Amino acid sequence: MKALTIETRRGARCRVLEAGSGPPVVFLHGAGGLLAENPFLDRLAARYHVFAPELPGYGESTGEELLEDMLDFTLHGWDVVSALGLTRPHLIGHSMGGMIAAEMAAVAPRDVDRLVLVAAAGLWLEEHPIPDIFALLPGELVELLFQDPAQGQTLLTGGVDFSDMEAFKAFYLGQQRRLAMAGKILFPIPNRRVSKRLYRVTAPTLILWGAADRLIVPAYARQWARLIPAATVEMLPDAAHMLPYEQPEAFVSAVSRFLPR
Repeated sequence: MKALTIETRRGARCRVLEAGSGPPVVFLHGAGGLLAENPFLDRLAARYHVFAPELPGYGESTGEELLEDMLDFTLHGWDVVSALGLTRPHLIGHSMGGMIAAEMAAVAPRDVDRLVLVAAAGLWLEEHPIPDIFALLPGELVELLFQDPAQGQTLLTGGVDFSDMEAFKAFYLGQQRRLAMAGKILFPIPNRRVSKRLYRVTAPTLILWGAADRLIVPAYARQWARLIPAATVEMLPDAAHMLPYEQPEAFVSAVSRFLPR
């Protein structure tokens, strides 16, 4: 995928990965950001014109000070769509990105073609509290994110040699910058009352979940489906919270069956 830089009307500068042709698909990443390798995006780009923007505070994107609350994140999403010159894109949001995509679809229901929420954050069930990711040790977090923690550790670190202190320092500082940004809408719990606004979503919606998700358990998939009028649920076996990375083929297959070409 090629990388381009766009500037929103509010002044944020965002790096966007782009590839493919056909109907536009905007992918919104989770709290960990895009990884060094994102094979599911390459597979999606074989069918669609894919755009994957990095939020301010992630990678080379700047403008963290412009986003303070959920409405800021939501409008930023639409500002990015506008800067890319897109009309009625399909929106796919993973985890925190799913929360943002759902808000975007609720605020501007006529501007979304179809919506895919992948292990989306944003709801809260008292009987299934979501662990505080900001209080977890790295090893504990990996065990919640991936069905195979060893594979997950390799994916998250991107092959960084932690014996190289400069490489370790760069990785650590980047991680802290990302978490500081995510904390604005996920800390202390990922509940910004999106549930009150989901009745406004009119786009056909796919709720996609990993059957082995231990961070945001599958009960949340059913809750999203209850709150969004035109939603269906699909569970992917052998996948946890990071299902696009764990099962890229199954992920793209499920998305492709749902999104028109």
